[in-house]
Amino acid sequence: MNSVDQTMTLYEKVGGAPAIAKVVDYFYELILADDTVNEFFKNTDMEKQRKHQTKFISFALGGPNQYSGLSMARAHKGMNLQPVHFNAVANHLSEALAHFDVPKSDIDQVITHVASLKDDILNK
Repeated sequence: MNSVDQTMTLYEKVGGAPAIAKVVDYFYELILADDTVNEFFKNTDMEKQRKHQTKFISFALGGPNQYSGLSMARAHKGMNLQPVHFNAVANHLSEALAHFDVPKSDIDQVITHVASLKDDILNK
């Protein structure tokens, strides 16, 4: 790995906003096909959700802070999310990143970051 790679954010490594938008589109294909979690999106404006998620993931990967949504706890309050739901979504995110050839070490960093939000998402 050269020194440029070491200073790049995950956001830059995966290809910035255009690449993240593609990952998010594929991620929601997986989510909506999964009966474990698709019920949570049945009344969701998916275009708005995709844009929102793209901004959130971009920020989470070290990109520009364009995320202006609710905190994770507030965004998921009252949804009765359980660990099985969280794990399914995390797995789909991992799968979507892998689908676009993001290296496993980078996927692991993303999932570690997502895991740090688990208690807030599950309102624990």
